[in-house]
Amino acid sequence: MKKQHYMTHDEREQLEALHHAHVPVAEIARQLGFCRQTIYNELKTGEYMHMCDLCDEKRYSAHKATARHRYAQTAKGRPLKIGNDRAYAEYLEKKMLGGGDKRKRFSPAAALAQAQKDGFETTICVSTLYSYITKKVFLHLRNRDLIEKSKRKKIGYHPVRRIAHPDLPSITNRPDYINSREEPGHWEMDLVVSCASGKGAILTLTERTGRQEIICPIPNKKAETVRSVLDQIERTTPNFREVFKSITTDNGSEFLKYEDLRRSVHGGKRFEIYYCHSYAAWEKGTNENHNRMIRRWFPKGTDFSKVSKKEIKECQKWMNNYPRKSLDWMTPNEFALEIAM
Repeated sequence: MKKQHYMTHDEREQLEALHHAHVPVAEIARQLGFCRQTIYNELKTGEYMHMCDLCDEKRYSAHKATARHRYAQTAKGRPLKIGNDRAYAEYLEKKMLGGGDKRKRFSPAAALAQAQKDGFETTICVSTLYSYITKKVFLHLRNRDLIEKSKRKKIGYHPVRRIAHPDLPSITNRPDYINSREEPGHWEMDLVVSCASGKGAILTLTERTGRQEIICPIPNKKAETVRSVLDQIERTTPNFREVFKSITTDNGSEFLKYEDLRRSVHGGKRFEIYYCHSYAAWEKGTNENHNRMIRRWFPKGTDFSKVSKKEIKECQKWMNNYPRKSLDWMTPNEFALEIAM
């Protein structure tokens, strides 16, 4: 009885031995239980040219036949969903490559969300898109081009004692309505510093609910400089006390002049301030994640005293127009407009 399955690797090795011994195809087919056409097909699949000093000889390799068979099997299955929509594929590839500017690269999930917002009818899930990238479906896009590809080094956990400044309001006492992000107007603040030889820095403020970002270049890390930037923001922001209700920051020396930071340019209190525990950057994780996005534009080693205000504003604009999963794939600017309506 003839076998009805693909030839296994063990059967291919038997075929290789019999063929090398010059056993006729009809006899090989009888011994292995396949029809003669299957044997002819297998011999063609595993055929290679054996090179030697005297002459070249056609031979059969079980390993080559198995490898070619497995590769052919990968082409089976349902056709690619993006195969018939070239414009969609090119759009996704351009978004994930940043349109020629690596700083502006979209994640696969964000690229899919933006494509849907821009009117493309073809849809695929995130895992399918990652699979297409791994299988090199796209012309230029590869895994190495993605912002992150889930290869993070494992870092050993070392318990650290968390200390709150004894004389300043602790994040432990921050109200639940701020912790739950129910109400807009509550921000997180930090500095992104220059290289060791640089003098400048940027002050970053991130709104916890809508992920709105403000980036301000500063010439140094002094507390007076930080206060003057907040004064300027207060003077130029309409309805300031509705927009800025509280700020959560760390225990850096530039933020520890609590009364000065809290005092309004118009007199009285301008907002509440809460301080994270020492060595607990995750307590203001939204701002920390945004700082990682900023580092795409200005990697470590950047001297911010040599970065133009125009470039910093361009980075801020890009961040506020980047779709976020936490906002149901709206951008921070779109979310702010929806809240205002």
